[in-house]
Amino acid sequence: MSHILEIVYLIGSISFVLGLKMMGQPDTARKGNAVAAFGMGVSVLGTLFIGETGFSVIPHIGLILSAISLGVVVGTVMAKRVQMTAMPEMVSLFNGMGGLCAALISMIEWRALSGTGELQGLGFAHYLPVIAGLIIGTVSFVGSMVAWGKLNGSLGDFRFKGQQFINMMVLLAILVASGLTFVFLGADLSIMGFFGTLALSVVYGLLFVFPIGGADMPVVISLLNSFTGVAAACGGFLYHNNVMLMGGVLVGSAGTILTIVMCQAMNRSLTNVLIGAVGNSSSSGSGSSGGKGGSVREVQATDVAIMMKYASKVVIVPGYGLAVAQAQHVCHELESLLESEGVDVKYAIHPVAGRMPGHMNVLLAESNVSYDKLVEMEHINPEFGTTDTVLIVGANDVVNPAAKTDPASPIYGMPILDVDQSKQIVVLKRSMKSGYAGIDNELFFNPKCGMLFGDAKDSLQKLVNEIKAL
Repeated sequence: MSHILEIVYLIGSISFVLGLKMMGQPDTARKGNAVAAFGMGVSVLGTLFIGETGFSVIPHIGLILSAISLGVVVGTVMAKRVQMTAMPEMVSLFNGMGGLCAALISMIEWRALSGTGELQGLGFAHYLPVIAGLIIGTVSFVGSMVAWGKLNGSLGDFRFKGQQFINMMVLLAILVASGLTFVFLGADLSIMGFFGTLALSVVYGLLFVFPIGGADMPVVISLLNSFTGVAAACGGFLYHNNVMLMGGVLVGSAGTILTIVMCQAMNRSLTNVLIGAVGNSSSSGSGSSGGKGGSVREVQATDVAIMMKYASKVVIVPGYGLAVAQAQHVCHELESLLESEGVDVKYAIHPVAGRMPGHMNVLLAESNVSYDKLVEMEHINPEFGTTDTVLIVGANDVVNPAAKTDPASPIYGMPILDVDQSKQIVVLKRSMKSGYAGIDNELFFNPKCGMLFGDAKDSLQKLVNEIKAL
C-alpha cells in the first residue's frame, strides 16, 4: 500500500505547486490558498490512515486528532478575529510556530536515537537534517517571536556597540558546537553539544532580529518565512517524506525569492538589511519642520473635494495609516464616487508599503477594490506626470523624496513612488510625526503638497460627504 501513500503525497505536492502559482495573482489568490489547503489535508489524512501494509491507524491517533482539533479551533478563532492592522503580527506568529515544529522534530528525533543507542553509528547524511532543522527552526521561531513583538509595539530595537561582531561569533559558535556534536556522537559531550547548539541558536535568533528596524520588517518576515521552509524540508529529508520535502522547498524558495524582491524594492543588499541595522523605528521627526526646514500648507476637506471632483486623473497611495484607521472601505467608496463623476482613479502600490509583503493588496482586496486598479510602482511612476491629484493615505517613507535627494538619509537609494511629479498632492495624516523609518518627509514641505490632518477614515468620509454635496 506504500504506492497509494506516494500517490496521495504526489496529489498533495501538485496541489502545493498549483496553489502557489495561483497565489501569484490577486484574483486567484483565495482559490490558490484553498487548493494548497486541500493538498495539505489529503497529505495529513494519508499519513494518518495509510500504512505500508494497507489502511491502518497510526499509534496515538487519539492524541494526534485532539491536537489537530485544538489547532483548528485556535487557528480559526484567531484568523476570524484578527484585524488587518494586526495581520503582519499574525503572519510572524504563525511562521514562528512552523519553525518551532521543525525544531521539535529534530529534538524528538535526537531523543529517539539516543534511546535506541543509534547515535554512535549515525551517518552525516542523517545527522545533517537533524542539526540543520534544529538550528534553522530555532532561529526562525525565536526571530519570528521578536518580529511579532516589534510589530505590535511591545518590543523596541536593541543595539549595542559591536553587535554585528558578536552575531558573527555566535554563529561561528553554533557551527563549532554542531560540529563537535557530530564528532563525539554517543558520548556525553555530544549531548552537551546538541543542547549547546540549541541554546546558541536561541541567542542568535534574538540578536539576529532585535537590531533590525521597523522599516525593514517586510524583508525580515519574508526571510524568516524562507527559514521555516528550509527547516521543514530538513524534516522531509529526515523522514523521507516527499510531500513535507516539497512543501518545505516551495516555502523556502518562495520566501527567498520574495526576500530578494523586497531588497530590490529598497535598492539594498540583504547583507545591508541584516547587519546594517537600518530603519530605526523610533520617531525622530515629530516636529513641524523637515530636515531642510520649511512650513507645511494645511488644507480643508472642502478644498480637496473640489480639487478631486474636477480632476481628470487621481492616484491614491495607500499606506499603513490606512490599515490603522480601518479606512479601506470608505476609501473604496471615495474611489467609486469619483469614478461616477468621470474621474480616472488608480491605486499606487509600493512593494514594501505596510508591514508585510503584499499588505496593501490584501487590505484593498478586502474592500472589493478591483484588482486592475492596483498598479505596481514601476508601472505607476511614469503616470504621475499626467496625474492631477495624488491622495496619500497614511503612507510616508515610500513617498519621501529624501530617498533620491539626500545621501545621508537612511532610506537613500530606495525606489519610491514619484508622487512629487504630479500637479497636486494631498496627504491624509494624523500629525507631522515621522514614518516607520523615523525620519522627516521632505514631501510635506513641497509647495504642491497640502496636509489634511485627522484620522484617515474620518478625513476620507468628509471627502465623500463634500463631493456628494457639490
